[in-house]
Amino acid sequence: MQYGEISGINKTVARIIQGTTMIGSDLNESESFALLDQIYELGGNTLDTAHIYGGGKSERVIGRWLQARGLRDNMVIITKGGAHSEDRRRMTPFDVTADLFDSLARLKTDHIDLYLLHRDDPDIPFEPIIDALNEHQQAGRIHAFGASNWSYQRIEAANAYAKANGLKSFVASSPQYSLAESHTEPWPMCLSISGKEGSEARNWYAKTQMPLLVWSPLASGFFSGKFRRDNLNEFGEREWDEVVVRTYAKEENFQRLDRAATLASEKGVTIAHVALAFVMSQPMNMYSVVGPHSAGKFKANIEAADIKLTMQEMDWLNLKNDNR
Repeated sequence: MQYGEISGINKTVARIIQGTTMIGSDLNESESFALLDQIYELGGNTLDTAHIYGGGKSERVIGRWLQARGLRDNMVIITKGGAHSEDRRRMTPFDVTADLFDSLARLKTDHIDLYLLHRDDPDIPFEPIIDALNEHQQAGRIHAFGASNWSYQRIEAANAYAKANGLKSFVASSPQYSLAESHTEPWPMCLSISGKEGSEARNWYAKTQMPLLVWSPLASGFFSGKFRRDNLNEFGEREWDEVVVRTYAKEENFQRLDRAATLASEKGVTIAHVALAFVMSQPMNMYSVVGPHSAGKFKANIEAADIKLTMQEMDWLNLKNDNR
């Protein structure tokens, strides 16, 4: 496992982060405990969860696991608040504060290592939100904070406000990024820095080296080999399958998949290995949030992070040239 450092967090952070949407939902509590035990044994000291995951079940199960194993001081806990509901946008200081206190209670802890804002509302000013997050950080409830699905321009402006007023600022960002280009939002108000439209954002992150905790680095399973040009009509309305087909199942991405398969065969690894290596080999400060249901797949993600691709190989995979 590779580790990095994020400002404000007094522990090293695993570069491969275990996402926990399945904890307490797809996996029951005993299965969840077993998976978390195995992740920890493999060096996975960082978990990513959220106030909305499983209606709170994810955080509750993680909290009981941390307490049962006595591992709170060993783990980096990332959780997110301020996700929008079907009724309204919830990116206000009140909503963020309410979600934070819920998360602290569920996780059975007095602090969150890294607290992320789950969504943005560009129609409201960010200044009150930065002020509220600073109050929580000063009170010790969060050690550091960042943003998920915020544009780099909003992050840059918010951090400029924080600096001008002697306040703490965003230390990390969590957008979607993968070899596959997103053709639509997988869920409302999600933000991707993949593809041509994300080039300016990627340049900014490469320049600033702000830690990037990218989600769906394997394009929600597009690089599993499960999805082909000739079988897309076989997938029903299961949420994750529908998201993949709608968001990623386009011809250019199938060409990327073909090239990943070729390179994987040459290197003696899997397509998923190559797709994740593409992400982790970028000239940005990369961390990947992955969501495997088994320790074996988590270990494979660790192995993929150790594969270093050349810029020529990455450009070839991304259809920028025909030679490598």
